[in-house]
Amino acid sequence: MNTIILFDGECNFCDSSVQFIIKRDPKGKFYFASLQSDTGKSLLKKHRVPADVDSIIVIEGDKVYSRSAAALRISRHLKGAWKLLYVLILVPSPIRNAAYDFIAKNRYNWFGKRDSCMLPSPSVRKRFI
Repeated sequence: MNTIILFDGECNFCDSSVQFIIKRDPKGKFYFASLQSDTGKSLLKKHRVPADVDSIIVIEGDKVYSRSAAALRISRHLKGAWKLLYVLILVPSPIRNAAYDFIAKNRYNWFGKRDSCMLPSPSVRKRFI
């Protein structure tokens, strides 16, 4: 089963994260759409994700994950030692999400923001929906 990652297409940190994931996902498990795209908006609506959610979203079949749970779901499928981060799922979600929210709240200040989504290279374009 392929997994869809919805990300903030205007966020430089999020763009870098998508590039990081692509490099460590040689089997092509992950597909991507920006939260701002028509596809992203449609998927959010289909899965009843509240409009005010400011998080990366992972959709695996009928299950939807956000915030730290989404990040950890991604890490468990990456090649290399990154999958070991999934052990952090044992940390209570309020603690994990507090750390996630701190980074999310400051991501534009720390990493910047762009006016539009990045254009993927032709070799990875097929993974963007």
